[in-house]
Amino acid sequence: MGNCWFIGSPSKYRVSSAAKSESPKDQSPSVKEEQKEGSKLPSNPEEVEDLRGNTATNPLIAFTFDEVKTITGNFRQDYVLGGGGFGSVYKGFITRYLREGLQPLQVAVKVHDGDNSFQGHREWLAEVIFLGQLSHPNLVKLIGYCCEDEHRVLIYEFMSRGSVESNLFSMLLPLPWSIRMKIALGAAKGLAFLHEAEQPVIFRDFKTSNILLDQDYNTKLSDFGLAKDGPVGDKSHVSTRVMGTRGYAAPEYIMTALELCSSSS
Repeated sequence: MGNCWFIGSPSKYRVSSAAKSESPKDQSPSVKEEQKEGSKLPSNPEEVEDLRGNTATNPLIAFTFDEVKTITGNFRQDYVLGGGGFGSVYKGFITRYLREGLQPLQVAVKVHDGDNSFQGHREWLAEVIFLGQLSHPNLVKLIGYCCEDEHRVLIYEFMSRGSVESNLFSMLLPLPWSIRMKIALGAAKGLAFLHEAEQPVIFRDFKTSNILLDQDYNTKLSDFGLAKDGPVGDKSHVSTRVMGTRGYAAPEYIMTALELCSSSS
């Protein structure tokens, strides 16, 4: 089975998800503590579901890797929708013949590159944990996942118009302002839901490439690999480091995070 890393119970994992690897002298005490606690991550669907535990409010389908290959036409190159540091995203099709009880559905399949990196596995699991318990019209829906040997795959609902980024910078006609306002409002509603949840969530990677659009330009936030639990109860903040994409993070978040890091060093 493939090797992964995790931090403990689902709630504890959520708080500490998505720490990037750094040299020892650059690590904050919280990061060092996370790595001290690191142990084997789930390497099969049974262990994933056990980790999800009581947070598994959304049913997810555990696909085999053979089923993933069927869904993507064995990873056909003309099915590729995009990619990044994590790997590639493919268009895919779930048919009723794939498995008894499944309904036909067009999906997007995010395939991690299988380098077994600490960060890659943490981000994959963060998406399973968060999207396995969060439901909102302005959050992308996770259909299922694959956790088999070294393979880590996520299967989402298909968003036919792609990302806001691709629409803004395409060579086609520019988006009218009425559509832009609809997109902005939908994205704001998604963030408001995360911030006002019983257990608030800090998204940490809010940018145009992570805002997806359906056929009617309805907005859905995607990519929860860097998401983190927000403060609860009497707490007014959480210790964190700067995460996400430079140029998109809020200035106050960058300044606060830098101050927290410098005060703890």
